[in-house]
Amino acid sequence: MKKTTVLQVCVACVLGSLRAVVASAVDCPDPETGGTSCTISLEKLLDRAVQHAELIYRVSQESKLLFEEMLDSFGGVHLHVPSGTMCAPKTVSMSKSEIQQISDKWILHSLLILIQFWTGPLADLQASLENYGNASSALLSRSQWMSSKLMSLEQGVLVLVRQILGDGSLLLEAPDETSNHVVSSDVESLRRGYNALVCFRRDAHKIETFLKLLKCRQIDKENCSFF
Repeated sequence: MKKTTVLQVCVACVLGSLRAVVASAVDCPDPETGGTSCTISLEKLLDRAVQHAELIYRVSQESKLLFEEMLDSFGGVHLHVPSGTMCAPKTVSMSKSEIQQISDKWILHSLLILIQFWTGPLADLQASLENYGNASSALLSRSQWMSSKLMSLEQGVLVLVRQILGDGSLLLEAPDETSNHVVSSDVESLRRGYNALVCFRRDAHKIETFLKLLKCRQIDKENCSFF
């Protein structure tokens, strides 16, 4: 009961934070133009993208805790994802020693790969959660929010691509199909959902880190050694 209360408070705090954030990473209505278009600086674009990424990561952490709480109602099923599990596509895996050598183009390319990679799995996770009668409304709303904001973040990154690299400077192949609609047992479905959520949380943190590095390079170029 105490755990449930703590989670409810944490989710309420996140919801309060979200209401204070611009709904989209690229929306910037200008009263002088009737709200249809605007000019926004690269710094503000990066601020909004970083803010979105930070919130997505925070909500993914909350969702993992809520998912683990839901497992209690399945008889205490224990699902473990090994720490060495590869979650992100291999094309965006890298060591800390390599981070200073990567280009801004590589960062933008990797951001889009990660975001597009998770669009399908998050939709599948949301669909599977809706089939569980004991999935809390907080977990369902977090899942829906992450899917929506990930698509919003993708639009923001595309704007950054145009701002930083220029039109036509970045071409991506279609991401591999990762959706899995195979009917399986409750335990297997829970395992897939939990694995997806744990991996998404890791990759959401990577997205946040890449955006902060990109912002540092673009805005504060002389002080990025802490990455």
